[in-house]
Amino acid sequence: MSDKDPIICIPGQRLCPADKTNIAGQGTYEQLGYIYSKFAGIVKVIKNDNTCTVEVHGMTDQSIVPAPGDIVTAMVTIVNQRFCKCTIKCIGDIVLSRPYRGIVRREDVRATEKDRIEMYKSFRPGDIILARVLPMTEAHTYQLSTAENELGVVIAHSEEGVAMVPVSWTEMQCPKTLVKELRKVAKIIPEEVAVQDG
Repeated sequence: MSDKDPIICIPGQRLCPADKTNIAGQGTYEQLGYIYSKFAGIVKVIKNDNTCTVEVHGMTDQSIVPAPGDIVTAMVTIVNQRFCKCTIKCIGDIVLSRPYRGIVRREDVRATEKDRIEMYKSFRPGDIILARVLPMTEAHTYQLSTAENELGVVIAHSEEGVAMVPVSWTEMQCPKTLVKELRKVAKIIPEEVAVQDG
């Protein structure tokens, strides 16, 4: 690949074999022995000593935007009784070049007992959540849902500033003070825990 002629690629395009000389870098992923592009952009090859890192750089800041059905990572900024506002940081494992505004409404927090949901017991400002993008109903704000078991809070910090550990579907615990706080916890099972439970 020549640096002089920019190579433009589309999402999912196969770029080259993934081997000892070619390594998947920013904007790419490796699958079945090949490196693919995550999004539309310009292919850049960074030569190291014995290897080349293959990267894809977006042509504009708007090369990728959230779409209905996408799983996004977002940071909660404001919580009130009816909804929580958040900033979308990633789509899948792609870090966005600019954040987007998202909102989780009370009725989209979980699939059951929707009338009993209390937003303050589900999310707190600063929480990192996984959510699914719903079809858009208003411009400039993406409606998000955490109703699936795998969605919800994945990272939260206690008042001590310590990363908390999930202890149930609805609680996280500070490992330092052992204080429990209520959250809508995403069901992420570490492999070693899953084996013990099974």
